Amino acid sequence: MTAVRPTPGVPRKYTFPTVERTTLSNGLRIAVARMPRLPLVTVLALVDAGSSYDSAGREGAAALTALALGEGTAKLSGGELVEQFERLGTGFDSGIDWDDAVAQLTVTTERLGAALEMLGEVLTAPAFRPADLERLKSERLAELLQLQAEPRGLANEKFSELLYAPKSRYAKSSAGDRGSVSAITVSDVGAFHRAHYTPSSTTLIFAGDVTMELAVQLAERAFGGWSGLTVAPAIVNDDIAQSGRFGHIVHKADAPQSELRVGHRGVKRNHSDYFPIVVMNALLGGLFSSRINLNLRERNAFTYGASSGFDWRRGAGPFVVATAVKTEVTGPAIREILFEVERMREETMQPDELTLATDYLTGVFPIRYETTRAVAAAIATATVYGLGDDYYTLYRERVRAVTAADVRSAAQHHLHPESMLVVAVGDAASIRESLEALDIGVIQVHGTEGGS
Repeated sequence: MTAVRPTPGVPRKYTFPTVERTTLSNGLRIAVARMPRLPLVTVLALVDAGSSYDSAGREGAAALTALALGEGTAKLSGGELVEQFERLGTGFDSGIDWDDAVAQLTVTTERLGAALEMLGEVLTAPAFRPADLERLKSERLAELLQLQAEPRGLANEKFSELLYAPKSRYAKSSAGDRGSVSAITVSDVGAFHRAHYTPSSTTLIFAGDVTMELAVQLAERAFGGWSGLTVAPAIVNDDIAQSGRFGHIVHKADAPQSELRVGHRGVKRNHSDYFPIVVMNALLGGLFSSRINLNLRERNAFTYGASSGFDWRRGAGPFVVATAVKTEVTGPAIREILFEVERMREETMQPDELTLATDYLTGVFPIRYETTRAVAAAIATATVYGLGDDYYTLYRERVRAVTAADVRSAAQHHLHPESMLVVAVGDAASIRESLEALDIGVIQVHGTEGGS
């Protein structure tokens, strides 16, 4: 008997929590999503202080500043700070991406006031002690050394380095490289904090068992005395290094497989084709059943898995196909990737293939926003990119509205096979000939630390 794939049922109705907003007199923005089911609240401080604000030669300052927030305040050492948060039944964490910095915690409603005062102290009066910064720098430098031996991370770093123009911030890791991290001083971190961590550049997001009235009251107590200048938006340079097809090998002698990155500059997050692009990419390489994965994994047995994605930023982040394949099939795997990109541009989707993608995207959507932490992060994303507070409520409707014609149009406008950058981390002696047989231009060979 032939097995019949079960058909999906009617999607359950889902409504994202209502978001209320207000602004304190000092410019600090407040966003509240009430979720009273459990006595928990996630507080997320969203600051316009991401890696795009790094200055030339100090790439990584934004990341170090965010990490150093948890290392202590003017009143408390790092150990004392951790202990205070633990007494409140919570933990503090912070980090950055390209467009913003985030500091957050989740706590019971009854301890929200005390936790928020601690968060206020961390954000407004960090100590930035020299010993703590040197330890954080050493950890980052150790990561960079490890990266040279780890093909996956090395491929990601090299792809960005080779894709973007040298003066673009996107050409370097969001956490900086060895030269820039080594150069960062306590003065640099302090100056970055003073310039970018201000009330007018910050949105305090509450998700959980809290009202707007209580959130404002507690925020006034913890942040009302905070002041600072208005921060100008970062000017993002997303220029590419050069146009056309280019192939690069990052040589790792005797590597048993090749780590591949194939792609080009993508589009900004606020592009009007966002939803058609999301559906198109799901079909191309965003799902397990996508064309690229079925080709490379199921049909050709080149890899355990292959995927594609657009890295969404305020500037145009990269579009990249990522996979690792056996050394002897490096060339054929790249050829199949390029074939699937071309096919996505040329063919109109069959209805069942399109439905498979849209059903998945709409079906998994509500599962992603079941916790207060996930809802707070979603509100942060909507805030950073100005998506509107109805974005998540309308998300599934907008996905379902994408047609096969929309998908093909998105592929034709936003996939550029003529401008593909191919990066392979592997044994150059074993794979160079197979890459030279492809129509991807002159092949350049680099060491793990750069150079041809």
